[in-house]
Amino acid sequence: MSPSASRPTAVVIGAGASGLFAAAALTEFADVVLVERDVLPDGPAPRRGVPQARHAHLVWSGGVRALDELLPGCVDEVVARGGRLVSIMGDMVSRAPNEVWFRRFLATPHRNLVCSRDLLDAVLRAQVLADARITLQENTTAVGLEGDASRVTALRVREGDAAEDTTLPADLIVDASGRGSRTPLWFGELGLPQPAERSVDAGVAYATRVFRAPHAPADVPFPLVNVQANPAKAPGRGGIILPVEDGRWIVTLSGTRGGEPGGDPDTFVDFALGLGDPVIGELLKGAEPLGGVATTRSTANRRRYYEKAARWPAGFVVLGDAVAGYNPVYGHGLTVAAQCALALRSVLRTTSPTAPGAAGRVQRAVARPVGAAWDLAVGQDALYPGASDKPLTRAERLLARYVDRAVETGAAHPRALGALLDVMSLEKPPTRLFSPDMLIPMLFGPRKPPLQGPPLTEAERRTALS
Repeated sequence: MSPSASRPTAVVIGAGASGLFAAAALTEFADVVLVERDVLPDGPAPRRGVPQARHAHLVWSGGVRALDELLPGCVDEVVARGGRLVSIMGDMVSRAPNEVWFRRFLATPHRNLVCSRDLLDAVLRAQVLADARITLQENTTAVGLEGDASRVTALRVREGDAAEDTTLPADLIVDASGRGSRTPLWFGELGLPQPAERSVDAGVAYATRVFRAPHAPADVPFPLVNVQANPAKAPGRGGIILPVEDGRWIVTLSGTRGGEPGGDPDTFVDFALGLGDPVIGELLKGAEPLGGVATTRSTANRRRYYEKAARWPAGFVVLGDAVAGYNPVYGHGLTVAAQCALALRSVLRTTSPTAPGAAGRVQRAVARPVGAAWDLAVGQDALYPGASDKPLTRAERLLARYVDRAVETGAAHPRALGALLDVMSLEKPPTRLFSPDMLIPMLFGPRKPPLQGPPLTEAERRTALS
């Protein structure tokens, strides 16, 4: 495709989920060049630039809504190829961080998209790159920005093993390159101040192994099974069984400092049996593994406060994990990436990409979904020893205790669960936790006593253990 002379040109750095979402949003306003350092695979397959794809992923209902707006038909395609829209908590067996089991209420409208990351990325690539307004430039590394502190005018790139850089002029450049973003370095080269940063690192390590799912009747789809770590009992250990396409379980185990899972296949099930509840290990005892164990230790919550910059260059925007990366246990990265792209589109529907101040407006709009996920993640992870050099304030500790109470209430009351999931799914702001739907059940208590164990049905147990 050749860029149109009558339309602006946008360059997006990174063809991961965040870059694909951004490209889809930008085609309404500009011709898009998508710069990717990898050679992208055909179909669902791993690639070097997304090592975290091996672990369990899901898209919260707030992300599902954003996907439907950005890429109509994408969610349906994932489901047609074996993904699932899972009722939370109806199709889930989950123990909260405060060791309360959620009842499996079916009344909430929240449906999370569950599949392997490889399948999701393949569907996204196929739909986004089919747009004639997008040009993909693979095997190309972004190496720097052209311009000055007031305006970015072009991206310097290096194609393959070329000895010299080339330049891609653009009206708007979007950094969607993920946790490895080089924007702080580039800002220094342009004479711009470094963004304020904060890191909260609970020291979480992940270990994932894929198993063949037990044969299940068509009318008994197996639920997600999730045992969350308890920050009050360091080291925190947790795990999830994620049933995905092709009859597989992706099983991801996690542990904080001093309690990390290892990469030894012989200890994988034993670690699962040692969680706060042994249900995941018990379900895996007879399961057939389909490969080795993949491990990851790069899980810190890290945020760059670009929206607070005193000076922001025209023609440049940062989205997704390049702004903030989260502990993957909360599953918010994909949802935030899609919501950032919607924020980009919303601003550009009222302001030309080339208008003065447009980039700064986008950056401030992006901060809203980023901040919502950040507060949820940090509110838990900052409780772990050594996670942050900045202790929680008294107000933050009070809020953390209130959230624990809200989780306990939501575990036993459907209205309160709906309010809790509105916030956890990034559909509504945290003030929803102080609505009557939460406060009334919190004051008067549930009608039923807390569950004493995982709410698996007999049919599910027979399926897993047969």
